[in-house]
Amino acid sequence: MSPWSVEGPCTPDCVRETAPRVPLTETARRYAALTHTLIRTVAMGERLADPHTLRTQARAVLDALGVRLEAGPAPSEHTRGALLVANHISWLDVVALLAVEPVTVLAKREVGQWPVVGTLARRIGTRFIDRGAVRELPHTVDELTATLRSGRSVLVFPQATTWCAVSGGRFRRAAFQAAVDAGAPVRPMTVDYLQDGAPSTVAAFLGGDDFTTSLRRVAAARGLSVRVTAHPELRGTDRRTLAAEARAAVCGTRPPAHTEPYVPA
Repeated sequence: MSPWSVEGPCTPDCVRETAPRVPLTETARRYAALTHTLIRTVAMGERLADPHTLRTQARAVLDALGVRLEAGPAPSEHTRGALLVANHISWLDVVALLAVEPVTVLAKREVGQWPVVGTLARRIGTRFIDRGAVRELPHTVDELTATLRSGRSVLVFPQATTWCAVSGGRFRRAAFQAAVDAGAPVRPMTVDYLQDGAPSTVAAFLGGDDFTTSLRRVAAARGLSVRVTAHPELRGTDRRTLAAEARAAVCGTRPPAHTEPYVPA
């Protein structure tokens, strides 16, 4: 099995809404606001790749969906050309992280085929990978290395699939090799979802879900916020050590939500 392709144990049954849904009128208003925002964003064309524009539009998407962004100050050390690594819970993770720091995103090939989202992903320079193509792995690592050496930062999700909790899934090591080869720092990021201040899985995009169903849950969620926490940069020459240190920073001491089947990295 490819290091990019992981079948996690999470299913839509893991989703728990911890607050009543908003009224249908509010859900409809959010859909209308999101449609307006996406039309305006698509019309920007190549300008969307501008970091300031990208951050502004990502925040506009969160606002349209009624999602509050909570982002603490970044650590004082903030190097360009860094490998950003985060836990993976939802498609909304990418929007929240771009609202904090616009970077190049590494995403599964299927995202490029999603209506509207795929178009926007290509506009911002997203790099797509075929998670089942083992032979493409060295080429993908080489591309990541070149991007980091050019001074551009790249966002990856080393858990390789979405989970219902921050601590779900160990970190695959392949992407960390690019940081080692480029001499680039690794910047761990934690993404949490809350409803009315309590942990929530309502935004989780899990096995068996489709984008429309997930979007409907998010648009109907009451008091939903996404919290992005940046941790100090890591440096090293061993991908295994970097992966372990990054996971410790991102997940802390949180217990795993599930026992993950072993998959070689």
